[in-house]
Amino acid sequence: MNLSLILFLIGILGFVLNRKNIILMLISIEIMLLSVTFLILISSLNFDDILGQTFAIYIITIAGAESAIGLGILVAFID
Repeated sequence: MNLSLILFLIGILGFVLNRKNIILMLISIEIMLLSVTFLILISSLNFDDILGQTFAIYIITIAGAESAIGLGILVAFID
């Protein structure tokens, strides 16, 4: 649980400190999403609930789609 909190804080710091670099901002958002996913997985293992693991897979899928769309928009914006 502490690891998830530390990863989330690293993501927030990366987002705040790298306001001029869009790629690093996207990476920071991904770190925050993955830390929340990790926290959900830990909680679902503690409560022995498979719904949390299903929800974590859903979050990882949405995060991947968000990264692909964000990078696509970035490439279109640069060109």
